[in-house]
Amino acid sequence: LKEAILLDYYTAGFWWAKEMNFSLIQLSGFMDLLNFLLENLSDKHMTLGDNLKELGRAMAGIGETDSERSGDLNFFNIEQAKAVIDYLNISLFKHYKLYEYLFHTPREELVISNE
Repeated sequence: LKEAILLDYYTAGFWWAKEMNFSLIQLSGFMDLLNFLLENLSDKHMTLGDNLKELGRAMAGIGETDSERSGDLNFFNIEQAKAVIDYLNISLFKHYKLYEYLFHTPREELVISNE
């Protein structure tokens, strides 16, 4: 179930980015961002607030000309960055408790036999 949910999430993110007409570099960066945020949740057990802070750090400096302040995602313009944040809000952060449950709650295995 977990693998199917993750496949669905990444596939939906990929198609959303394609519909936004992102370049290959932007598409790759967006998929890296999705993976980064999900790893923060699954491996590092980050809270919603901490993961939002990480997103803020990653998106810091977008649209600024000062190369010292620009982050890793400086290939997005401001409008694209807003769209990415909106997408992450409705796809991941709005359902954060469900993803926490998915990653951190053990599930019982169904036994389908008499043995």
